[in-house]
Amino acid sequence: MAAQKWTCTGLRWSLEGPALVWSGGRRSALTWGKRVAFGVLDGTARQCVGARGHLCPTRTPVPGRSTGARCEECARLDRAHSVAADTIADDPRPYRVYLAWFGPGLVKVGITAAERGSARLLEQGAVCFSWLGTGPLMAARRTEELLRAALGVPDRIPYAVKRTVRASLPAGAEERAAEVVALHARAVSLGNWPESLVPAPCQVMDHMDEFGLQRAEPAAGAVIELVAGGRVGGELVAAAGPDLHLAVEGRGVLVLDTRLLPGWELTPTQEGGQITFPVKDFGARQDGLF
Repeated sequence: MAAQKWTCTGLRWSLEGPALVWSGGRRSALTWGKRVAFGVLDGTARQCVGARGHLCPTRTPVPGRSTGARCEECARLDRAHSVAADTIADDPRPYRVYLAWFGPGLVKVGITAAERGSARLLEQGAVCFSWLGTGPLMAARRTEELLRAALGVPDRIPYAVKRTVRASLPAGAEERAAEVVALHARAVSLGNWPESLVPAPCQVMDHMDEFGLQRAEPAAGAVIELVAGGRVGGELVAAAGPDLHLAVEGRGVLVLDTRLLPGWELTPTQEGGQITFPVKDFGARQDGLF
């Protein structure tokens, strides 16, 4: 009897929480305590997921450690019509500018479509954030660049950096919000924002409860790639951005970056909590984790 196989397209966040999305649109809601268990069949390889809803014409193999799951050509096509890549200038939707905090000293400025609400911040793993203003796309983009230069904050922070600081986050919401509050005040005082961008008052929203990070013990390591014949099984104790924090028997809490899943054919497993995929210990040197 052939093994049941599923193709994951990634993790999605909504106000209801995180969910794994499968090819065809089916979703698996992820709740604390849920058992996450799957394996990769022997003799299989990870293949490019294609671009913008189209399959990769050559089904090109992609590296197990790639978080993009696309070959070079499909990655280029996927970014050819992208707000993130700054290739869209005529999007009529309103956009919001935000300040997001991921840990001590880790603050970034960014933009997101207003209709998405806080979903983009959940997807990035922002521990807390505040809106800065709302306006047309190009006004939001100009404000983002202005604040990035004036405040000395980046518009991107690597996920590997975000996950390593989660073990030492301040326990109090006010302490977590302090850097965002201070930077918001500096941003407002600049006074030379585009006229079409409507400023927003500082109102810091905290995601510690949504992520479950206060209840879970700090992660001890992270899966660095999936491999044919490997498997994972554990209890979901927290999630932030694309990362699932799984309590694995004999290993403590390990992080599984769900961006490593697309491109593989996955099969359910019945074994108890265990993991045979390669893992990087957080106690080891972090350079080049991903």
